[in-house]
Amino acid sequence: MNQSGVSVAVILLAAAICSLLIACSPAGEQEKEDRLLAKVHNKSLYLSEMDGMFPENPTPEDSSAIIQAYVQRWIREALVLHQAERNIPGDLNIDKLVRDYRASLIRHNYEKVLVEEFMDSTVSEEELIQFYEQNKAQYQLETPIVRCYFIKAPDPAPQPELLRKLWNSNRDEDFEKLVDYCNTHAEAHLLDPDVWYRADDIAMEMPPGAITADNVASKRELIQRDGGFQYYFRVLEVKNRKEIAPLSFVEEQARRVILRSRQEKFLQEKAEEMYEYELRRNNIHTYY
Repeated sequence: MNQSGVSVAVILLAAAICSLLIACSPAGEQEKEDRLLAKVHNKSLYLSEMDGMFPENPTPEDSSAIIQAYVQRWIREALVLHQAERNIPGDLNIDKLVRDYRASLIRHNYEKVLVEEFMDSTVSEEELIQFYEQNKAQYQLETPIVRCYFIKAPDPAPQPELLRKLWNSNRDEDFEKLVDYCNTHAEAHLLDPDVWYRADDIAMEMPPGAITADNVASKRELIQRDGGFQYYFRVLEVKNRKEIAPLSFVEEQARRVILRSRQEKFLQEKAEEMYEYELRRNNIHTYY
């Protein structure tokens, strides 16, 4: 389309949108000034309700597609709402539900502000260790975990002799070279000796059956190939099912529990402070 054709399309689109986007206002005035898009029983959808849903400089086709998709979704939601309204139980107090829900939203938002601004969210190492020691029983493993070295490299691998030499070396400088090699050439690698991994997660990166929850404890070291990759796997330590997970494996989970408990206590204390404050100022009255 040439420039004049584009300009005409833009002008026509602008005119159409202007005719559609006449301001929305209540009841009869709204019908005069806004475009009615759909009606389901006593519910009406006007174009002004779609304000902000259009991208910048939409084509007529884009605008039409957006409107049509929204109208179809709105119709279905309106039908469900209509049927729900017809089947409201006689003892259901909608006004009370709305008030309770509004109060819950307001309270939740206020509590969120209080926690973010005034609660200490730092969990010390001592606090973490104390919590872990007191709650070890709840961190029983459901599947084995391992500390290990694992490399998944292409087959054939670049510089295969170097890879084998670095893998078999016990020298610190060679281990650093192995990490550098894997960062450049490996498809995947796990070379942090302090991190625990689920055996199942490692098994997903290897040929079927190479590592399983049942055999991982016996696979102290494994080098294997399949159609496109070669795998290097060395177990440093295993924790089996029913054993207690080490703190480093459950640290984030424990930290969340500590903070959730601290938050509950903090909000209870804030509520009591508010109560005592208002009680002293004679702003609380009970009638029973």
